[in-house]
Amino acid sequence: MFRVIFYLFFFKTAITDYAAIAKAWNLGLRFDLRLTLYLMVPVLLLTLITRNNFFTSRAIKRTNFIYFFVVYLLLIFLYILDLGHYDYLGLRLDPSVLRFLAKGERADNARMVWQSYPVVRGMLGIVVLMYLLCRLQKATWNRFAAQPLKYLRNWPFTGYTTALVLLFAAGIYGNVAYFPLRWSQAMFTRDNGVTSLGLNPILYFASNLSVKGDTYNLEATRKYYPYIAQYLRADSINDATLSYVRTIAADTSKPRLNVVLVMLESTGAAITSMYGNPMQATPNMKRLADSGILFRSFYVPAISTAKTVFGVHTGLPDITAIKTASRHPKMLDQRIVMDQFNGYERLYLLGGNTNWANIRAVFTNNVEGIRIYEEGMYKSAKADVWGVADYDLITEASGIFKAENDKKQPFVAFLQLADNHPPYTTSAGAGDFKKVKETDIDMNTFKKSGFLSIDQFNALRYEDYNVGHLIEMARKDGYLDNTIFVFFGDHNCRLNPYSFMPLPEYELSTGGEHVAAFMYSPKHLAPQVVTTPGSLLDIYPTVAKMVGMPYKNYTLGVDLFDSTRVNDKYVFITYLRNQMPFYAVMGDRYLYEVNQSTNATAMYDLKGDPLKNIQTQQADTAKSLDNLTRGFYESTRYLMFNNKK
Repeated sequence: MFRVIFYLFFFKTAITDYAAIAKAWNLGLRFDLRLTLYLMVPVLLLTLITRNNFFTSRAIKRTNFIYFFVVYLLLIFLYILDLGHYDYLGLRLDPSVLRFLAKGERADNARMVWQSYPVVRGMLGIVVLMYLLCRLQKATWNRFAAQPLKYLRNWPFTGYTTALVLLFAAGIYGNVAYFPLRWSQAMFTRDNGVTSLGLNPILYFASNLSVKGDTYNLEATRKYYPYIAQYLRADSINDATLSYVRTIAADTSKPRLNVVLVMLESTGAAITSMYGNPMQATPNMKRLADSGILFRSFYVPAISTAKTVFGVHTGLPDITAIKTASRHPKMLDQRIVMDQFNGYERLYLLGGNTNWANIRAVFTNNVEGIRIYEEGMYKSAKADVWGVADYDLITEASGIFKAENDKKQPFVAFLQLADNHPPYTTSAGAGDFKKVKETDIDMNTFKKSGFLSIDQFNALRYEDYNVGHLIEMARKDGYLDNTIFVFFGDHNCRLNPYSFMPLPEYELSTGGEHVAAFMYSPKHLAPQVVTTPGSLLDIYPTVAKMVGMPYKNYTLGVDLFDSTRVNDKYVFITYLRNQMPFYAVMGDRYLYEVNQSTNATAMYDLKGDPLKNIQTQQADTAKSLDNLTRGFYESTRYLMFNNKK
């Protein structure tokens, strides 16, 4: 009833595609079904427990009546509140509405409501509706109670119970897919009206409650804004407007090359051949890096695949304390560089389902016209929980890239690999990938490499095999010569202690964020090793400039090839050490960290003793880096909520 009211009197959209509106209705009704079944679970349990006595007990009748009275009253109140909230702000109900109950503001807000809305008529309407619902509830109960008793014996009752529980579970799950129905599916357009139609406000409110712990501090943001704005070289530095914008002009001398970003699952720097791992498990990656551009000091802001996908596309570190930003409805509206690749087809390819971590919304809510390819859309069958095997994903992805290239249509694509992850599923590939056993390798060398198991080692070898397969397919399908490939790990995998890296990153706890990263384009990129620190946040600003694309950068990434930053480049990272959370900036010389729990700080000389705190010896440098570190942190928290399109 309330969905119909919303559609008839509150729904507004610029979209004329009836299929999109029908899809929103379909999703909305499935959410409504989920809410209904959640609320019916207590009744289900009561009927199964009481069995044949459900309609004969006065106590159960009273309990049932009180329960439904409370449920109806709360639902009516919340739905009316949602309609008022939407009418006022154009947004579905969320916990931010609780701000109207803030101390010192309650009286003014109450007067605003009294003067703006028909409160008396509304209350009378609720009373009348509740009266009618009570009458309907009693009549329904009496009609069933008057029917002759039908005794179900054990086996029929068991079958009845099983079927009912399965139906409830299916309705609550809400999807014919590996992942359950999630609110991000409603964000399949960038239109607020269509998205709102596809949501259930009660469930949406509840989902937001679980992320209310993440917020920002405007006063702290303003305090440290000048330091980060100067570092970023913002077009204008104004702590009143808090603008971070940098405008990059078009470069018509640059060819509009295709761009393929390949996310390598769990591929830290320390496990690959390019960074000196003694097991040399990634010869294909090393071959490409040696003939392309290798980034020696490349970091992701946090250890999490979902955080990496969010970070690379939004240009913001995902520093959420609860869940991830992709699961946070308030953080999903972002101005991002990928959306500014005008004249390009935009593609996201994943072997699994984009309901994972609500990651679908990161793309559909922020990138106009993006085409998503996920499980169920490929000819290949699922290999495991993560969907289509990487080899099959790459094979089919290359066909898609070839089709775009044959149309002379440049494209920017994000290809997400997944098999270098438990359960470590590997396929035979083209028939020539073979796993190794402990008897095939030098176990003394293996123990020094940090790998936890042979399965982990084989999964990395399989990923390397597939990297080689991708480049071979690109050559075969004819788009290798006009494409820039960017390979990067989403985070490191869990490892045993290792000591072969230039820095003691295992002891510093920075090894989890230090990932493999390299570019390859044989016709356009000369071999190069970049030692200046680089960040995941820098990828889109860099490739946009490489293809001459004009864009506005609203967030925290910079150009990886900016030669003016050789001695003044820092990356922002977060990590856990001894179960304590830290955020930090790391440069070519110094690592400066802040303990998030205690606010204790430390600075380490990476070219001296990297494990010795030298903060007091170099107080001026420490103060400067403290301002920059806190500037990154506070600006990130602010922008996650305030970088809306």
